[in-house]
Amino acid sequence: MEIKKITVIGSTNMDMVVKTTHLPVPGETVLGGSFFMNPGGKGANQAVTVARLGGDATFITKIGTDIFGKQSLQLFEEEGINTSCALSDPTSPSGVALITVDQIGENSIVVASGANANLMPADVEKCLQKITDIDIILLQLEIPIETVDFVTQYAAGKNIKVIVNPAPANILSTELLKRIDIITPNAKEAEMLSGVEVKCMEDAKKAAMVLYEKGVKNVIVTLGPEGALVFTGEGFTMVPAQKVATVDTTAAGDVFNGALAVALAEGQELIPAVEFACLAAALSVTKLGAQSSIPYRNELIAKKMFFI
Repeated sequence: MEIKKITVIGSTNMDMVVKTTHLPVPGETVLGGSFFMNPGGKGANQAVTVARLGGDATFITKIGTDIFGKQSLQLFEEEGINTSCALSDPTSPSGVALITVDQIGENSIVVASGANANLMPADVEKCLQKITDIDIILLQLEIPIETVDFVTQYAAGKNIKVIVNPAPANILSTELLKRIDIITPNAKEAEMLSGVEVKCMEDAKKAAMVLYEKGVKNVIVTLGPEGALVFTGEGFTMVPAQKVATVDTTAAGDVFNGALAVALAEGQELIPAVEFACLAAALSVTKLGAQSSIPYRNELIAKKMFFI
């Protein structure tokens, strides 16, 4: 089986995580429990997911020259990710995320972008010119929007499939949306992008239709423990999530997107690919942390495999 090449373009962070009983409201101080640091960043999480699930991953990112940047680069190399385009920024620190996780696994995250904010179109253009035979590009929104816009234009000109995970939530222009092959918002992100308040399944369907009408070719609204709603223009398909005991939802969306890219790169149709992504995401929430929670291919095989 020929495995197509996936290029992930996005952020690298070091996550600083505190476990606590509940997420604080404004003005509240909460005494937390355990604290740990874990490599993260939406782009990095997705690149690691691609590698662990057997994909051919190249990662374009920007990190600081500090200890966090050096640690991240070493970890990427250990995962088997092509790091030839992991750029070093001498002027800014590596990105950092402050994460609070409550007793039911929900989280609250604040990100200091650092070097991620300096990953500009010119940087990415130089990298893309060095990479041959890109089949899929996977993007998120923890890097400048102008960079995301540039990449979608580049991909459209080269007939490269583009998957955009529109997180953290932000407004995207209609012109940019038209260049996206697959978009994967959660309910809140779908609400921001479409203008439709999403409180139930019918709302999610309406939001997906709005995004499709704006030009996105395929819309997947991720709905956490319920699964994922897929709209291709020919109808809706609801792919249920596997029932698991949730420990921490951090990086679940990133695992979904990385797994989706891997399945598509292996030639799967969209619905089986979404089933595979849902399984990978479900396994990730049974563990604490971001990259520490990302499953390996053999873990999916042990649970249930839709394809090998």
